[in-house]
Amino acid sequence: MTLKYVNELLRVENVKIKNLVDEFATPFYIYSYKAIEDNYINLRNSLKNNIFYSMKANSNQAIIRLLSQLGAGIDVVSGEELQRAISAKINPKKIIFEGVGKTHQDIKLAITKGIRQINIESINEIEIINDTARSLNLKINAGIRINPNIDAKSSDKISTGRKEDKFGVNLNDLQDVIKKINNCKNINFIGISCHIGSQIFSLNVFEKLFKKMLEVEKLFRDNKLLVKHLDLGGGMGFDYNKKKKLKLDQLSKIIDKYFSKVDYEISFEPGRLIVANSGVLVTKILMTKKSGEINFLVVDAGMNTFIRPALYQDKHNIIPLKKGISNISYSVVGPVCESSDTFINNIKLTKQKIGDILVIEDVGAYGSVMASNYNSKVLPAEIMVKDEKYHLIRKPQNIEDIILKDSIPNFI
Repeated sequence: MTLKYVNELLRVENVKIKNLVDEFATPFYIYSYKAIEDNYINLRNSLKNNIFYSMKANSNQAIIRLLSQLGAGIDVVSGEELQRAISAKINPKKIIFEGVGKTHQDIKLAITKGIRQINIESINEIEIINDTARSLNLKINAGIRINPNIDAKSSDKISTGRKEDKFGVNLNDLQDVIKKINNCKNINFIGISCHIGSQIFSLNVFEKLFKKMLEVEKLFRDNKLLVKHLDLGGGMGFDYNKKKKLKLDQLSKIIDKYFSKVDYEISFEPGRLIVANSGVLVTKILMTKKSGEINFLVVDAGMNTFIRPALYQDKHNIIPLKKGISNISYSVVGPVCESSDTFINNIKLTKQKIGDILVIEDVGAYGSVMASNYNSKVLPAEIMVKDEKYHLIRKPQNIEDIILKDSIPNFI
């Protein structure tokens, strides 16, 4: 990300974070236009195939519109995400819809909007989609999401491609799937897809996956179901600790090795790698306290604002607004009434006091989209920066609006 100190004050691109703190209440997210643009272009040039941005990583309409303008398609995993993509003026022909639990209304929306492809994740779903399309007197382009039973070698919480995971059609069920698809007149079969999880750094895992998907494609072709689109998922690893890096140039060579001569389209659906380092979370110190040898900094962002450290035990680097010598060890924690509301322990910072500003790095993916109203906290503002310009791309909530959503019955 284009995060730098100029005259000892931190900037995102050419915007002083101090100026944003003066204008907007903390905590708030900032995204760099340039970081998103650079990440997408680098990924597109490396993979040399179609990219469908997995918007579950960050579904702000400004971000998905930006990526669409850069040439990306959009990968959605819920009817609500589909509605957000359509609202952002994304061409339906560039939207892929996945999801293990689509509702009837989700499926109906996908069919009536004429999206590029809806991916089927179970045998039962074949009949549901076909029946819905028939009731609308329409046909829907559909693919089959394959569960290849391949371990992504990452956390169990983000694994999606093992046979014990809930996603995709099991390899043992493919013959039944093929038979059903061939009997469905309102489904236009166009492809297969897979996604085995996130935070993959092993090239061997990708190579194993590519081999398996070629075998699956041949099975469909042998049964007179031609694959026009083969989606190889996402999951390219982003290292928050900056100790390892996925070698995209080597991944590109493996892609060429297996798919350079195929007669169908290849696509990928990354999310984290495009937006993770595009975002920072700006937070203010509410309280300082010392407990034994521990120096606590209690900030106004919490696990309600950014849950990844509490949920995944991931560590995100934190830097101060003002540059200086980092010689004091702190534990940075949030205000939420949970002991797990801790961002990081034993981080060296310059001496901090109440009212000082800290910046949490690499929060562009799975940050704002996973925020909640726990402890009745409001969702924060989101701001996009481009060069010296900035724009509020999501207004902060206020507690009055949240309270008004409740209704007390007359029998209380």
